[in-house]
Amino acid sequence: MTTAPIPEALTVPEVMAALRLGRSKLYDLLRSRELDSFKIGRSRRITVDSLTAYLRNQTNQEY
Repeated sequence: MTTAPIPEALTVPEVMAALRLGRSKLYDLLRSRELDSFKIGRSRRITVDSLTAYLRNQTNQEY
């Protein structure tokens, strides 16, 4: 059995599914630079490292 390689850059819908967030909330995170991204043409991509850093930052915040 072979598994598909994990991509280094994720699409907006992939990150929405991973974080279980809506499109507007995800774009709010991108606009505020809480989650880093880049563009390829008109498409927005989020690196796995950026997503990992965002999650690590969220879990380290004080309540």
